[in-house]
Amino acid sequence: MEWITALKSAIAYIEDNLETVSGAEEVAEQVHMSAFYLSRGFQIATGYSVGEYIRCRRLYEAARRLSNQSGYRVIDAALDAGYETPESFSKAFARFHRFPPSELKKNMNRFRIFRPLSISIKVSGGDRMEYRTEKKAAVTMIGFEREFKDDDSYKTIPEFWDEIMEEYGENSIDEGGTGALVRKAIAENGIGEYGICTDDTGNGVFSYMIAGEYSGGDVPEGLKLREIPAAEWAVFPCKGPLPEALQTVNTAIWKEWLPGNRDFEFAGSCTVEWYSVSGDSKASDYESAIWIPVKKKNE
Repeated sequence: MEWITALKSAIAYIEDNLETVSGAEEVAEQVHMSAFYLSRGFQIATGYSVGEYIRCRRLYEAARRLSNQSGYRVIDAALDAGYETPESFSKAFARFHRFPPSELKKNMNRFRIFRPLSISIKVSGGDRMEYRTEKKAAVTMIGFEREFKDDDSYKTIPEFWDEIMEEYGENSIDEGGTGALVRKAIAENGIGEYGICTDDTGNGVFSYMIAGEYSGGDVPEGLKLREIPAAEWAVFPCKGPLPEALQTVNTAIWKEWLPGNRDFEFAGSCTVEWYSVSGDSKASDYESAIWIPVKKKNE
């Protein structure tokens, strides 16, 4: 299914099943797409994660029905919106609308409007972005791994890098014990040359690993191994300061290259970032790249 068509179908499915839909994994299954692909593309194209969109739509519909439908109670709205108790619903309602359900009558014209999204993507780059394709065998990676949410990952992943660099980078304090073992593993495996996004769970949460190619040996506490399967990859070079330059290329891939590509479609559950081991990552000529697994259409 073409990406724009799939995105419209995903929104239509959510709207038809707003009270019961469980999240990205269910929606992705309905539009015949991986949860990773749907979650990442939905977030970049619309500005909302799938889960956030569902939550916002339910809270808007709750306010609309409470204000217009006679006999419709807060407990009814809470159950329809998927909350276990009226208290948890009221807290979410207040965060979204800036006042609790109990004050709705005196704020009838002030609740937040959140109608169904209408998708219209302007494909300005299409498949004319600079890239190459390359086949790679399976490889084992080692690194620091943590879970992130789609909706704020452009902020929190750079913070994760800063945290690791502060603790284990060149300017960190050299300590014995586990710290020394971790630093040894970093040096031996080139940890920091790659960043790997992998969707294990769907529903707007993915794993991110600051990684290097595993060369064997001990895996110290705090590090993990992850197998990257064999695939054909589309490789997008990037030049410029991090993280802005790489994030700009990443957005263009999901918002322009994939929707407008006549030859390739996404084919996997992970993407890989490559970082040059030399040069200043804040310099205008710093080199990096994004790798995404692809397959030719109609194969």
